[in-house]
Amino acid sequence: MNILIVGSGQVGYFLCEKLSEEGHQVTLIDSNQQRLNWAQDRLNVLGIAGNGASAEVLEQGGIKQMDIFIAVTDMDEVNILACLLAREYGVKTRIARVRSIEYSSQGAVLSKEKLGIDLLINPKDAVAEEMIKIASRQGAFDVAEFVEGQIQFLGYRINEKSPLCDLTLKELGEIRGMYRFVVTAITRGERTIIPRGDDIIMAGDSIFIFAHQNDLPAIQYILQPEQEKALRSRKAFILGGSAIGMKIAQELEELRFDVHLIDHDITRCEELASKLNRTMVIHTEGTDIRTLVSEGIEGADVFMAVTGDDETNILCSLLAKKHGARRALALVNKPEYLNLAPSLGVDACVSPRLAAGAVILKHVRRGGVLSLATVEGSNAEVLEIEVPAECSVVNTPLKDLTFPQGAIIGAIMRQGNYIIPTGETQLQPLDRVVIFTLPEALPKVEGYFG
Repeated sequence: MNILIVGSGQVGYFLCEKLSEEGHQVTLIDSNQQRLNWAQDRLNVLGIAGNGASAEVLEQGGIKQMDIFIAVTDMDEVNILACLLAREYGVKTRIARVRSIEYSSQGAVLSKEKLGIDLLINPKDAVAEEMIKIASRQGAFDVAEFVEGQIQFLGYRINEKSPLCDLTLKELGEIRGMYRFVVTAITRGERTIIPRGDDIIMAGDSIFIFAHQNDLPAIQYILQPEQEKALRSRKAFILGGSAIGMKIAQELEELRFDVHLIDHDITRCEELASKLNRTMVIHTEGTDIRTLVSEGIEGADVFMAVTGDDETNILCSLLAKKHGARRALALVNKPEYLNLAPSLGVDACVSPRLAAGAVILKHVRRGGVLSLATVEGSNAEVLEIEVPAECSVVNTPLKDLTFPQGAIIGAIMRQGNYIIPTGETQLQPLDRVVIFTLPEALPKVEGYFG
C-alpha cells in the first residue's frame, strides 16, 4: 500500500519503521529537515520537507496515489487540516493524532464523523488505558485484551522462585487441564522465540500467555504465587497530576482502588482535588520518601510514575519499590529506556508511541484484523482476526496447514466458547482467532485468511 505520514516524531518514526519493514511504500513529510534526514538515513522511506497542511507539499508527496494518510505532528490543528486536505484528494483512510479533549471527547463539537476522519487518536488516553490494564492484573508487565476482553494476552517475568522455572513446554502442557493458558512466546535477552515442546522456561525469561478472563484467578497462583490471593483493599500511588494521571485516578476509583495522587504543583493539586471523588491528593515531590512512607507506600499494590520526565519516572519507581511498593510502572518516552528500566527493577514501562501506534496500526492492517497490540523490544504483534466465511483454511486440522513460520494461533473464540488450539483443531467460518506473530511473519499472516 501507499502510505503518507505527516510528522516524524516518536509516533511517526515508529509507524514509518513498522510499515516500511513490511514492504509498504511510505512517504514521510516533516518541516524539520534534521529529523527528516534522521529518518531517511535509517529507514526505507521517501522524505519530503515542508508543511504537511500545505496542498502543494502534499501533492509533492504523491497524495493523489495514497491509500492511507496519517497525520501525527505535535499540533492538532495541522493534523486535522492535513486530513481534511487528504479527504479532498480522495484518500480512503485518514488518521489524525490529537491532544485536545475538544476533538476526542464524547459529544465534541468537531467529532471525527463531522471532520470526515476515520480515527482521532489521543496518545494520553491510550497511555492511561494501558497503565490501568497493567495495574489491574497482578504481576503482569504487559496486558492486552481481545474479543471484548474475554481473551487476555499477558506478559510475566520468570524468577528462580517461579513454579514454571526450568519446566519444558511439554511438561507445562501436561498440567494444562488444571491451568488453562497457552505460552505463545518467550523473550530471552534480546531474542523472542515461539516455543516448542522441548523449549525450557528459564529464570530471567519473559513469557507471554493467552488465557480466558474467567481462568485468571486460577492461573494467578501458578504465575505469581508470591502474590496474596485476595487483598481487602488495593492501594495505588500515582506520581504526576497531568491529564494522564487524572484519567488513571478516575478509572482506578471506579475499580475500587484506594488511590493516592502526587504532584509538586499546589495549584494543580487543588484542581485535582476538586475533580476527583475518593482520591487522596498529596502535594509533594516523588522523591519525598518520608511523606510517601507516612501515606502508606509500604505494601501499596502499585506505584505509577507518569510525569513528563523519563528519568524522574524511573528513579521514583525504583524508590517506591525499595520502600515496599509491590509493583512499579513507569511512563517512558525514550525507546532506549524501555529495555533498560525493567533490568533495573521497574516492573513495566508504557510507551506513548507504542500505545498510540498500536491503535493506528489496527486501521492500517489488512486481512480482517479486528484488534491489535504491539510488544515492545521484539516488534512482535498480537492480532485478532475473524475467519472469513469463504476462507480456504477452514475445516482442516491446524497440523495440516502451512501456517506462517514465526507466528502461532494462541486462542480461538467460537460462538462464545473459548478454545485452546491443538494440532487437531479445525478453524470454522467466523471464528475469532488471536495470533502472536514475529515481524518477519506479519505480512504472511495478514494475507493468510484472505
